[in-house]
Amino acid sequence: MRLGIDTGGTCTDAVLLDEAEGVVASAKALTSHHDLYQGIAAAVRAVLAAAPHEARERIGLVGLSTTLATNALVEGQGGRAGLIMVGFGPESLARGGLGQALGRAPVAFVGGGHDASAQPRQPLDLAALDAAIGKMAPTVDAFAVTATFAVRNPAHEQVAAERIMALTGRPVTVSSELTARLDAPRRALTTFLNARLVPRIGRLIAAVERLLAETGIAAPLMVVRGDGALMAAEVARRRPVETLLSGPAASVVGAAHLSGLRHAVISDVGGTTTDVALLDDGQPRLAPEGALVGGFRTMVEAVELQTSGLGGDSETRVDEAGRLGLGPRRLVPLALLADQHPQVLEALHAQAARAATRATDARFALRQDADVALSGLSRSQHRLLDLLAGGPCPLELVIDREHLAVPLKSLALQGIVRLAGFTPSDAGHVLGRQSGWSIEAARLGAQLEARKRGGGDTVERFAAAVLEAARTASARAVVGAVWEATGGTVGRLAGFLDEPPVAMALAGDEPRAPLAVRFTIDRPLVAVGGPAAVFYEGVAERLGSRLVLPAGHAVCNAIGAVVGEVARRVELVATRTGDDQLALHLGEAGTLVTDPASARTLLISHAEEAAIAAARSAGAQDPVVSHVCEERRVVLDGGLELLLEIRVRATARGRPSASQWSRIALAIEK
Repeated sequence: MRLGIDTGGTCTDAVLLDEAEGVVASAKALTSHHDLYQGIAAAVRAVLAAAPHEARERIGLVGLSTTLATNALVEGQGGRAGLIMVGFGPESLARGGLGQALGRAPVAFVGGGHDASAQPRQPLDLAALDAAIGKMAPTVDAFAVTATFAVRNPAHEQVAAERIMALTGRPVTVSSELTARLDAPRRALTTFLNARLVPRIGRLIAAVERLLAETGIAAPLMVVRGDGALMAAEVARRRPVETLLSGPAASVVGAAHLSGLRHAVISDVGGTTTDVALLDDGQPRLAPEGALVGGFRTMVEAVELQTSGLGGDSETRVDEAGRLGLGPRRLVPLALLADQHPQVLEALHAQAARAATRATDARFALRQDADVALSGLSRSQHRLLDLLAGGPCPLELVIDREHLAVPLKSLALQGIVRLAGFTPSDAGHVLGRQSGWSIEAARLGAQLEARKRGGGDTVERFAAAVLEAARTASARAVVGAVWEATGGTVGRLAGFLDEPPVAMALAGDEPRAPLAVRFTIDRPLVAVGGPAAVFYEGVAERLGSRLVLPAGHAVCNAIGAVVGEVARRVELVATRTGDDQLALHLGEAGTLVTDPASARTLLISHAEEAAIAAARSAGAQDPVVSHVCEERRVVLDGGLELLLEIRVRATARGRPSASQWSRIALAIEK
């Protein structure tokens, strides 16, 4: 028996999975951002209550996936971190988006580092290093260290990390432990982001561990990486950046497991976004350049995704021409808001009773939680928070009467204040496709939004139009993903989709003569996530595919958190020197050889040993290793061929160490 947990931006899902019986029990709870333990505990305790009494004792593994790291970077949030760059100058900040990512975070440049041959460029400047540590320590929660060519020789990074730990006791991330790639600015960026995420992911793991201890579940805790593989919780604590896109990756793994398909388009619909990925021969496609999150291209290996701001909580907008639009902003659904704050119904009834229609109708503001640090806020921002202290307020009060539009916008961007309004989730409540919250609030919201649109829509017709807009947007999202994978030009996609014949096909309308545009996708469309059944009704037919809506699709991420395997990859390189020798870069112990065959043998041996050790450290049981060897050659004048580089990538993978589980349903190839 395995317990899977997925903590997303809107909901936390939990599922109990048995090898023979499949899903034994599942549950959802709202994610409690101010105290993650509450949402996790609510979901897990509900699952345990619904499962047979002996299920708790049979749990042999707990898996966790999350979007918290991704959301933190997208929203510019995270812990306070300082960056120490060894062997670099200030000019390095202008490359790879590093300076933008740092913002006002402290950075120090210290003498030292190595060259491409793993030899020291200059001694590590210990005095400057100690001074930088002392200056940063009072203002940061964690440190990041990157040195020139540390992937060839990590000695200076290791010394710096040891001194930081000795002087401050704070967590330290070094770049050579995160990636084997040479791109220095992106390596520094990834290292800095990892340091910022240490506190946040640490709190998440601590919340899960607390719950496991309280419920008496004595099982290993694994965390899903961005490529869908698993790693031990302790590894995730040190390398939280590897959890970027963890939630969508778990969804792809779970969808492959539930559907049993080898080739598919997988669409995960959440509260905020829709993530579309391709499954080829049972494996999710990986992003060749690393995960792109919040505009930053990291060196984190992750599933290749096409993400759009479309979900169950997407804002429903009506423009001046009466046209409907969805997202990308996430709102608190009116049905949920009124369920938690019944006084909202009174405000909605008052707005519906008026003859005049206002743009702010069916819109509310509310405080995110009561535990946010409020230092440094302006007087008007404090005034807004005081206004919201008693609960949600209609936007007409906030904007029209109190004139607090500017502080509202700034606090919303900081995540201190949230907006509420009509969403597809509300439309689902109106039409009986969703339940659990206030249907009355959803109907009042639909009435108010329909008035903005004009034309005399009934509540039901407006709600149906919202869901149809969601289906059309879902079709666009799927076409966007396969468009790029088929070689389409990204810059031309939006214009193509907006052309009337194409737009009609995506909307499921009958084509007009003389040209009928039809789509054909060569594989099934698997839809998962809470709103999937509603959002993808009729979409596959528009795209010339067939819809697969697997049982358990609503908690697919949590299932994906426990059906993957541990996988670790190590890459080692040998480069040609000027004197017909090959330099093997094996960390601090560089080796020179003249025979290419001997170089290959040594690289393979070291890479496989390191990959197996890394997999075991990440929680793998009896890992199996494989390798790929690539050579780069050049042909000189006269036809002489010269070997320039040998590169070996070794991958070790194995099932997580867990009791009462004899097989892994899905292997993640790296």
